Amino acid sequence: MADLASIFKAYDVRGVIPDTFNADIARAIGAAFARVVGGDAVVVAHDMRPSSPELATAFGEGVTSQGLDVVFAGLGSTDLLYYGSGHLDLPGAMFTASHNPAEYNGIKMCRAGAAPISGDTGLDEIRHLAEESMAAPEAPGEAGGPLAHDGPAGTVTRRDLLPGYADYLRELVDLSGIRPLRVAVDAGNGMGGHTVPAVLDKGLPLEVVPLYFELDGTFPNHPANPLDPDNLVDLQAKVRETGADIGLAFDGDADRCFVVDENGDAVPPSAITALVAAQELEREPGATVIHNLITSKAVAEIVREKGGEPVRTRVGHSFIKATMAETGAIFGGEHSAHYYFRDFWRADTGMLAAMHVLRVLGTDDRPLSRIAEAYSRYAGSGEVNSEVADAPGRMAAVREAFEGRDGVTVDELDGLTVSLSDGAWFNVRASNTEPLLRLNVEAPDEASMAALRDEVLAIVRA
Repeated sequence: MADLASIFKAYDVRGVIPDTFNADIARAIGAAFARVVGGDAVVVAHDMRPSSPELATAFGEGVTSQGLDVVFAGLGSTDLLYYGSGHLDLPGAMFTASHNPAEYNGIKMCRAGAAPISGDTGLDEIRHLAEESMAAPEAPGEAGGPLAHDGPAGTVTRRDLLPGYADYLRELVDLSGIRPLRVAVDAGNGMGGHTVPAVLDKGLPLEVVPLYFELDGTFPNHPANPLDPDNLVDLQAKVRETGADIGLAFDGDADRCFVVDENGDAVPPSAITALVAAQELEREPGATVIHNLITSKAVAEIVREKGGEPVRTRVGHSFIKATMAETGAIFGGEHSAHYYFRDFWRADTGMLAAMHVLRVLGTDDRPLSRIAEAYSRYAGSGEVNSEVADAPGRMAAVREAFEGRDGVTVDELDGLTVSLSDGAWFNVRASNTEPLLRLNVEAPDEASMAALRDEVLAIVRA
């Protein structure tokens, strides 16, 4: 029996091509996915990685082997796939490894309406069925195999979802009346180079300054991971060089967007979360806003000040989306620049978040740096990763070092969160995909943040 445990993560599939992930595996997962989600059809899209078309095609073969049709969207961003799933009310699969290096690929899957799939909501069942089908001598769907289907195979139709995706986003955020803005955009050779022109170049008062728009899954310029400050350097330089009003950086599958102000300084994702939340609360006063436990505590403060109801949740899109569904929340944000919108089927879209920021900037005479000041109240470390052999042991050591101090509170909603009496806090949590502990620290000022960060890191890395 094939062991797929190494590539099935908490809420997606990700592996190295072809060592741990290949077309045969994709085909088996496609058949298992079809069996689990059911229905009449599945929408499939892929990014620009060299292996993506073959993998997406093989996945589609697995789906059609179970009698379901495939709507093949071809090249797209992950939020375009979510649009397709929501608009067509179909389960979906996006072939991408997001911000991972070029040798990786993976699958992000969802149920109809862009509803999330995680380990306990279908992903584990998909893995087990795919393993069984790969262990059988018959191919998935053939008579006698564990995924045998005795009816006709499904069909594949091609459909360009990009125009509808762009039109839908432009309906949600009207940019037609804003002042002229120069916008530098670093697509990182990822799917932003495909979607940004369709959304932002249609007669709007925007001058887009493109950087690395050529689709190239080998990432010849820098990794498509703007969470790493090193990968923002080119965009920051371009903003300063061209006098841009704002800079936008997208990750490889363009579902996340990072923002740079007119000085080339990064605007923290928590500040963007607070800014967008304020806009959504103007539209729907009293609404609920979700924030994960690693966002700045300024987010909850600002949501309350704007008359909204903040709800704290675990890290990860499946938790955010589930909580949004339970609470009817209008918006949700994460520290990693994932932004979720009720009007986008509770799915994450960096493009829509960017459009909200552009609308705020374009209706205000102040520069972005001044606007962002109101949403950035504390000093944050950003995410600091440490490779450790014994993550539980290191986390226990951190807890032992802080628990019992005067005024300290501890919770384990996700990893270990420690709050200190001076208003500082930190969270340590294990990565879902790598042998890492991730540390985030926030404090009233830079000096106290740095001191607390270094104290915790000394324990983690001991």
